[in-house]
Amino acid sequence: MLMRTDPFRELDRLTEQLLGTVARPVGMPMDAYRTDDQVVVHFDLPGIDPESVDLDVERNVLTVSAERAWPGPEDAERIAAERPTGRFSRQLFLGDTLDTDRIEATYDAGVLTLRIPVAEQAKPRKIQITGGSTRKELTS
Repeated sequence: MLMRTDPFRELDRLTEQLLGTVARPVGMPMDAYRTDDQVVVHFDLPGIDPESVDLDVERNVLTVSAERAWPGPEDAERIAAERPTGRFSRQLFLGDTLDTDRIEATYDAGVLTLRIPVAEQAKPRKIQITGGSTRKELTS
């Protein structure tokens, strides 16, 4: 039987496992949405000890990092190891319209939720128009 081999196929598979793909990033997939007064971000971090999660904000860059350890004993024979382990990190660039001093973070059922308020000066507002009549009467 003749088999066709591609030497780069295995390399591609290993790279996808380590680095992920655009459709499926490794370690920290997220969802984000904006409501009227806040941006909400959810990070999937199943099996992560909440004590290992770090959040840092510097110059409007939010860095989320966490660590997942191997769940079994180190000397155990690994039959399958598909869940990534080790240190994970993800950065979000926050706009100037968000209030980074009032970020709230909760961790529940393997999901880290961040609530980032919209800054007061960035919220939509009505502007009152004042002034005299703009109508002119025509004289004939």
